[in-house]
Amino acid sequence: MLIRLVGLVTIEHDGTAPQHLSSAQAQVAFARLILERTSGTSRDQLADTVWPEGLPDTWASALRSVVSRVRAYVTGPLQKPGGTPLIAQSGRYVLRLPDDAAVDLEAAEAALAEARTAFAEGAHAVAHQLASGAVSNLRGSFLPAHEGEWVNSVRERVDELRLMSLELASLSASVLGTEHHAVRYADEAVRRAPFRESAHRCRMTALAAAGNRADALRAYQQLREVLADELGIDPSAETQAAYLELLRAGEPAGPRRPAPAGRMAADALDPLLMGAFEALSPPGALRAR
Repeated sequence: MLIRLVGLVTIEHDGTAPQHLSSAQAQVAFARLILERTSGTSRDQLADTVWPEGLPDTWASALRSVVSRVRAYVTGPLQKPGGTPLIAQSGRYVLRLPDDAAVDLEAAEAALAEARTAFAEGAHAVAHQLASGAVSNLRGSFLPAHEGEWVNSVRERVDELRLMSLELASLSASVLGTEHHAVRYADEAVRRAPFRESAHRCRMTALAAAGNRADALRAYQQLREVLADELGIDPSAETQAAYLELLRAGEPAGPRRPAPAGRMAADALDPLLMGAFEALSPPGALRAR
């Protein structure tokens, strides 16, 4: 069973068509119940998620109706009569999934963590496969029709995870010599986060690995201008170091040899990429295998 929360909310069983949850209120309730299934979700928390701008006068009965829709959605045809994976327990709603169930967001988190390990160990092809798979799992937006504190926090988590996946996919592609993919992933990361310096460093690395050193230098200048015009700041020390490395790589001779593409890509992988995966993963998150 695969549960998709990013993009169209669906449940996919092997050999059957995806089941779509049409009710907007049931979608957001289902998403929170899925992501908090280890600890459960209180009735008040669920109500605040469904109605972030204020509870209706009859919110208790309305919430029961929403929960009933979710319960009908998650109760499969093989469920025992009268049984349901969604139960009320000690003032909380708890959703129990089969052992073989996977959630797209959690699968992407697990794949990215494994991709980081593979990259650090020099298994760049494995890292690229895992990181690009995480990108594929995160196509689309998280509940775009909804707002509210909880939805926005998860949306930020999805956006950050997507950006880190794009950056690692780009860096590993640069090392592997698949420059077209390296540039494509880096360009998307820059497009999604134009002030994110790590994305621009990936783009510089990808362009340099493709032999477009002049374009890589221009990419730095474009970043410098954007940061100055929009934020009134200069590029960070890490970005300036990457720029100086590009300048040294173009020198005809000198005591220092330019770093090869693989080393350059590894140096460009900053702590945000290599150290924040654990912070994104909630306790008890599924690890897709």
